[in-house]
Amino acid sequence: MQPEPQPPTNTPTAHIPARTRRQAMDWSLVLTSQGIESVIEQTEDGRWMLLVAAADHETATSVIRQYRLENLRWPWRKPIFKTGTVFDWASVGWLVLVIGMFWLAEMRTNVKAAGIMDSAAVGNGEWWRLFTAVWLHGDLGHLASNGAFGCLLLGLAMGRYGTGVGLFAAYLAGVGGNVASWLIHGEGHRSLGASGMVMGALGLAAVQSLGLLKKAPHAWRFAVGGVAAGIMLFVLLGLSPGTDVAAHLGGFVTGLALGALLVVEAEVSRNPLINLAAGLSFAVLVIWTWMLALGVK
Repeated sequence: MQPEPQPPTNTPTAHIPARTRRQAMDWSLVLTSQGIESVIEQTEDGRWMLLVAAADHETATSVIRQYRLENLRWPWRKPIFKTGTVFDWASVGWLVLVIGMFWLAEMRTNVKAAGIMDSAAVGNGEWWRLFTAVWLHGDLGHLASNGAFGCLLLGLAMGRYGTGVGLFAAYLAGVGGNVASWLIHGEGHRSLGASGMVMGALGLAAVQSLGLLKKAPHAWRFAVGGVAAGIMLFVLLGLSPGTDVAAHLGGFVTGLALGALLVVEAEVSRNPLINLAAGLSFAVLVIWTWMLALGVK
């Protein structure tokens, strides 16, 4: 380790005040890069400052002023309403529910028959299949794939938009995927799985970058880059041969649309009562649609 620099001896010094220790350290590095020696000091009342040779004071303040001007427009240095990790581990609860439904459907075959997405049945009024099919899977491989990607992407969406709001929006996106599949394929089509919801969570996570534009309109490259990254992931994960591409696309597009609305109305995600209401709405909708599917009165 190198010894800490000491103030120049027998040389007149001048001080440059800083708001924080971090700011003083940043400025000190900037001055060092320009060949200007400085020393960080803290006064008795807790304030921070840089000591420089009096002869360098004018040049040092000019360098710091230029540094601040060049870095005023950094779009990624923005406050966020949640501190720490942005991954919401409550998504594990969703994974537990999906696994539980898979086990139940394997034990009782009538569950899968009652809840599968059947275009003909939906056309005849059984609209709840658009919701119940999200919870069913064909085999362990299908479950493992949707469970792994879903837990990750849903956790990111819930971390960004709030636990209740993110979960409910992703669920609605999954339903949107089933609606798209029903409209595109027509009668005779049967499908099941949470992949539409997973792609919806991907859409929610991708479009959140547009929130940068509200406070930094010049940051469009970063905003568009986030959406483009989401589209590339969708192409990689959602266009696999032998899968219901229509449901994947419908879920992804619905996720993008819902995410864009939530970005515009950012206060919705930050409101604990709205998150609670969204979580309760999710639970009620899941229970109600399954009661209709199973004929429970």
